[in-house]
Amino acid sequence: MHGSCLCGAVQLEIQEPLEHSPEACHCSQCRKHTGNFWTGINVRRTALQVRGAESVRWYQSSEKIQRGSCSICGSTLFWNPTIEDYKWTAVAMGCIDTPLNLKISKHTFVDDKGGYYEIADDAPQSQGF
Repeated sequence: MHGSCLCGAVQLEIQEPLEHSPEACHCSQCRKHTGNFWTGINVRRTALQVRGAESVRWYQSSEKIQRGSCSICGSTLFWNPTIEDYKWTAVAMGCIDTPLNLKISKHTFVDDKGGYYEIADDAPQSQGF
């Protein structure tokens, strides 16, 4: 699977098979980072190759989470826990170029969602992870 930021400075290659389904987070931090709710897929770090990593700007958004964006075009790319021995990085679904037949499997932090949209699918919803 391949992906990139808007300007192409950061390019991703993800080795398949994927082990998780996409999840949507509606917390205020994800909404501020993406401009809407975040939809990402957890990818094993050993299965993720990033070309142009020098263009990724990391922001430590909480004690255990950093968020990655392209420093040139601003594209949201990653949600990356900094927990020791954690093996996953969430990749933004919007930056994946390979066509995928996947659906959101879960909505988190739904009480914090923006009032300007409704969650209209049948995926499970929770107040946390």
